[in-house]
Amino acid sequence: MSLLFEFKLLMVNSNFDRFFVHGAIVFAGLIVALAVLYNGGFFSKGVAGGGKEAAVGAGAGDLAGKSPALGNPEAPVTIVEFSDFQCPFCNRFFREAGKQIIDKYVKTGKARFVYRHFAFLGPESGWAAEAANCANDQDKFWQYHDYLFNYIWDNYFAKGKSGENVGAFSKDNLKKFAVELGFDTAKFNSCLDSGKYADAVAKETAEGRTAGVNGTPATFVNGKLISGAVPFSQFEAAVEEALGAK
Repeated sequence: MSLLFEFKLLMVNSNFDRFFVHGAIVFAGLIVALAVLYNGGFFSKGVAGGGKEAAVGAGAGDLAGKSPALGNPEAPVTIVEFSDFQCPFCNRFFREAGKQIIDKYVKTGKARFVYRHFAFLGPESGWAAEAANCANDQDKFWQYHDYLFNYIWDNYFAKGKSGENVGAFSKDNLKKFAVELGFDTAKFNSCLDSGKYADAVAKETAEGRTAGVNGTPATFVNGKLISGAVPFSQFEAAVEEALGAK
């Protein structure tokens, strides 16, 4: 083999190696970028199901915080739901498994149910969460909570329409709901307009991410995460396991 031929071959191999290495670096960078976007919630939406379960570092009490709760505070099982009022899968949970959980476990004193905000679907999610907290100032959280889920179901989801940031939870509507529910509207409107709970809602959403929430609904049964609007049977199994552990 001539020296000239060997030199040309060396150059070709060198260029190929540089091309391969460069391509590998670009590909690796793309994978890292996608992972960051996913974990940051860029691709997160409501979760239909799948029943992903994971143990998390925070205990059930830590996850619950001081959020609105139903049931016996001393119940052996604490169920914490992170939810977004605009999320159709949260609506499914509210209408199906959530009602069964409350009937079988909360009303019988076996579990406490805690609602926490994970307002990540846009501005109307944030406003609805803030409005619910303003309702809580008047001890009307659960009444308002149910109204929001029923309203967006009746007027959007049940009709096959998206309810996401289309005015369903505009501030004017949120104030109108307070009138229809007989709230002290001056107090409610002042609370909502002032942004009194904007930081609190953002903080709660951030706490959900820290706990492992990437979409809604995300429900923790004594610290075990069940992701999605899964059938009641999966929640039932988790609660029974938690009760057995006690």
